[in-house]
Amino acid sequence: MPTYYTPKEANEALTVVRPMIEEMMKISARVRTHQPEIWAAVQKSAGNGGNPTLSKLLPDFDRLDALLHRLQDMGVEVKDLTIGLIDFVGLRDGREVYLCWKFGEDSIQFWHEIEAGFQGRQLIDWE
Repeated sequence: MPTYYTPKEANEALTVVRPMIEEMMKISARVRTHQPEIWAAVQKSAGNGGNPTLSKLLPDFDRLDALLHRLQDMGVEVKDLTIGLIDFVGLRDGREVYLCWKFGEDSIQFWHEIEAGFQGRQLIDWE
């Protein structure tokens, strides 16, 4: 059963979630910076016992995985680490919706239907 957040609960959770998303965004940017290097290393290391370039980035992948699982355990869905977009599952009029937050926003002010995505964001008008 999913964890359902009220807008107030989701905003309170941001005190824990915000620094996690910030760290994940930094790790993601580091990984993207090394993407061409990683792909070449993956190709070269396939079947030959590994590669120092990949080994150097392994702690980043491990930390990213740990943070992602921690957020998922809280019922937070990570949508886009490039911009720090996440959703909390909430209930509105008895149906599941997403309470949407993007890194840099002060608080969770928007919601959208599950199928609507970020483009369907609307101001939260309930508590």
